[in-house]
Amino acid sequence: MTTSHPFTLVRNPFGRLTLTTSVGEVVEAVVPVRAFPIQSPEVGISLVHTDGHEVAWIEQLADVPEPAQSLIREELQLREFMPTILSIESVTSFSTPCTWRVKTDRGNTSFVLRGDEDIRRVGTSMLLVTDSHGIQFLIRDASDLGRDSRKILDRFL
Repeated sequence: MTTSHPFTLVRNPFGRLTLTTSVGEVVEAVVPVRAFPIQSPEVGISLVHTDGHEVAWIEQLADVPEPAQSLIREELQLREFMPTILSIESVTSFSTPCTWRVKTDRGNTSFVLRGDEDIRRVGTSMLLVTDSHGIQFLIRDASDLGRDSRKILDRFL
């Protein structure tokens, strides 16, 4: 395991990331994994081989030179699916289970909220909402939601 990032990173012909260390060691099929995906997504990223062993540690993603930084961001985006709720358009009921219609950073969607316990606080104003299929939706800052969305959300908190 290295503690800095003296490496190069390329995408091989099969679309997988290949890391080459400063001493020339080539590691095929590495996967970036965030240490703190919600609260500090740009801090602490591990490059892990498919066998589960860490091959590089990145303290700050912004410190990684291009094109490696862009490749890591692309791979993380492909790997992680957590839409951010921008507004709550409607709910079918204020008791659970109910269907939420929301606008996210990835488009409009609807999902079933099984119970109030599927809305969890992360920090002071961040919330994770888990639908009936286990997909997690992020509300970065509940106070940034519009008045109507906050009014709906308050009924569940």
